[in-house]
Order: sequence, then structure tokens, then C-alpha cells
Amino acid sequence: MSDKSTEAAALESDPKHGADSSESAIRAELEDLKAEHADLKLLYEAMIEHGEAVEDQLAENNILLQETQKRLEAELADAANYVMSILPDPREEAPRATWSLVPSTELGGDSFGYHDIDDDHFAIYLIDVCGHGVGAALLSVTIINVLRAGALPTTDFKNPSEVLFRLNNAFPMERQNNMFFTIWYGIYQRSSRKLTFASGGHPAAIHLRPASDGKVQNHLLGSEQGMVIGAIPDMDFDADEFVLQPGDRLLVLSDGTYEVESPEGDVVSLADLAEYASGLSGHLPDELYNWIRGLNSDSPLPDDYSMVQLTF
Repeated sequence: MSDKSTEAAALESDPKHGADSSESAIRAELEDLKAEHADLKLLYEAMIEHGEAVEDQLAENNILLQETQKRLEAELADAANYVMSILPDPREEAPRATWSLVPSTELGGDSFGYHDIDDDHFAIYLIDVCGHGVGAALLSVTIINVLRAGALPTTDFKNPSEVLFRLNNAFPMERQNNMFFTIWYGIYQRSSRKLTFASGGHPAAIHLRPASDGKVQNHLLGSEQGMVIGAIPDMDFDADEFVLQPGDRLLVLSDGTYEVESPEGDVVSLADLAEYASGLSGHLPDELYNWIRGLNSDSPLPDDYSMVQLTF
């Protein structure tokens, strides 16, 4: 008789023994399930504990990130305040001067200044460093301080061509993290009412003069076709002259004051800005900013907006 036949026969002859064997098998399977459940429980608890540790670490890192962000924002605000603090006060004496500066980010590359060189000569200048951020702002501030302090050796600051020549050699791109800048620099001589000016890749200034018929004529002083400052050493920059009359206004500006897209899809030109300015009076830097921003759907402008208005 085979083993299976023997086992079957034994079960038939002893039902109790058969039941005990089945119960033992079930108990053994239950014990295995309990052990497996215990292992799974331990694994789950370990995962929960690890997850809580990860969450705690993420929360701590998030707090540190927020604190760092706040510190950086505070430092940027301090830097922006410093940039604004070095700009000149509005002038009430002739030539009267007022201005507007609206950076496109916390720190921009535009800056400007004006000051008396002596009793007869008055300097006007506006620079635009390529790019934005800390690097552009630092270079912009440095240049303005150099011009304000007359800190270019052997330079006649009453000669715009010489000033641009010296600046170009003093600030080569390769020593300024490949940053260059543009500049409009002018000298007004009170005794002759003559304005001498030169431009290094910078937009022309807008001259506004009332005509006999009551309308305001405009034309541009300078050209942005010249070489930017810092690109090629020993570059010469030509200067031009223009005689100003009482009541004339001059707008010295950056390209961020007009290079926006109109609702019709056209980019506003400097000539468009000059034509619109001809119909305005009062504080033109703010009035023109409101007009340009309106064309830009009242959104922040894509570039720094800087403009100085002088009245002679």
C-alpha cells in the first residue's frame, strides 16, 4: 500500500488525528501571518519616524531659507537706498533741474548727476550700465562718484570728448566682469549759453524750445551710434555744441524711457518720446513715465527708467 493510501486510511480510522493535523497547519499559518504583520508594523513605524525626521529637516531648512531671503532683501534695500542717496538734489537755481529714476529691478544700472565745475561751467551726465543687479549698480555708482569727484587724473572735465576718452580707458570691459556702459556728458557754459556734449553709445538728449506760435519745437542732441564705453581702448569721441536760449528745456535720459511696445505692436522710438514731450509742461520725467507705463499696460517697464529735466 502506498504512503498516501496509508495516510488516508489513518485519517479515516482516526478522524481526531486528522483534525489535529489541520488545526496545527492553520495555527502555523497564523503564526507566520502574525510574524509578517509584526515585520510590516516595524517597517511602517520606521518609515513614519524617518518621514517625521525628513519633515523636521525640511521645516528647519525652510526657516533658514526664509531668514536668508529676508536678509538678502534687506541688504538689497540698503543698496538701493544708497544708490538713490548719491543722486543729486533737485535744483531751484539756474539751470533748474529735476529728475525721475525707476529701476526695473531692486538694483539697476542707471545713474546720473549734475554739478558746478566752477562759476561758469555746469556738468550734466547720465550713464547706463549694461544689465541689472548688484554688479551693474556697483559699477554705476563707481562711475558717478568718479565724475562727481573729478577723479580721473590729468582730465579736463570741461571737455566732454576728453572725459569720455579717459572713462573708456579707465573702465575696460575685461576688468569690469565684461560689463560696459553708455553715457551722455554735457557742459553748459553760463557766459556764452553754449552746451558742449558728447555721447558714448547713449541716446540723444531731447531739446525743447517754445516757438513764436506757442508750439514747442523739439530736436535731438547727440546720437547713440557711437561706441559704448569700455569696449575698445583709445577710442576718440566727438563733441558737438549747441547754444541754449532762456526757457529751453533739456531731457537727458536712458533708453529705458522709451523702448517699450505700444498696444499696436510698435516699439516707441526716441522721436516718438520727443514729440509727446513737446505737448507737456511741468514735471516731464513723471508725466512721460506715466505715459510710457500706460503703453506697457501699466506693468513694470522692462528696463530702468531714468530722466533728468533741466530748464535754462
